[in-house]
Order: sequence, then structure tokens, then C-alpha cells
Amino acid sequence: MPREQKQVRELQEGSYVMMEESPCKINAYSTAKPGKHGSAKARIEGKGVFDSKKRSLSQPVDAKVWVPIIERKQGQVVSVTGSDAQIMDLSTYETFTMRIPEDEDLSPEDEIEYLEYEGQRKIV
Repeated sequence: MPREQKQVRELQEGSYVMMEESPCKINAYSTAKPGKHGSAKARIEGKGVFDSKKRSLSQPVDAKVWVPIIERKQGQVVSVTGSDAQIMDLSTYETFTMRIPEDEDLSPEDEIEYLEYEGQRKIV
């Protein structure tokens, strides 16, 4: 499982964090000042990278959280069938089938960028 641990204070908007065992991209990050008997708290709001669900996380800023290592790769469209596309990875020449997002219009020979984490893939 490609992931690492970081302190909550090291996170920032636009980076990734594991929330509810799912990789999420951070949309909002805010901290509350420490009180009389406690440490500062951070509130993180994110959106699932592969499932698009909104999630939130509230932790002390010195707590450790898991950060997924999501790879950004290049691919080429080999063929398009309905809402699926057959993609060839440009570095390993491996071929696989991916669902095409609704807002994308792909045709064979197009070069794309996609995210990969633990066998899950998504066209960017």
C-alpha cells in the first residue's frame, strides 16, 4: 500500500490525505487556536479522488495521518467503446480499460493523463 505518515500541520489545500480508508484531495483546511487545556485542532474537508464523496476530518495539528502516494501517469487511447476506453500506459505499454468521464470526449490516438492508486485509475 503506497502511503506515508505526516503530521496534520504539514497538510495543505490541494494535497491528498486518507479519510475513511479512501484517498481524498483536500478542498479546505482550517485550524482553531489552542484553548486553555488543549492543543490546536485542524479541520480538513476533502473530496474522494475515485468516488467523489465529500468527507471531513478533525484532528489535533500534531496528530499523524496517512497520506496516499498517488501516481500521475501518461497514457494513449487505443479504442473507445461506448462509455469505456482502452488505454495503453506510455511507460510500461500495459493496456487496460477505463470508464470515460462524462465531460471528456476521447478518440483513438489521444494522449491522456490519469491517476493511479492501488489498482484504481481515473482519467484527469
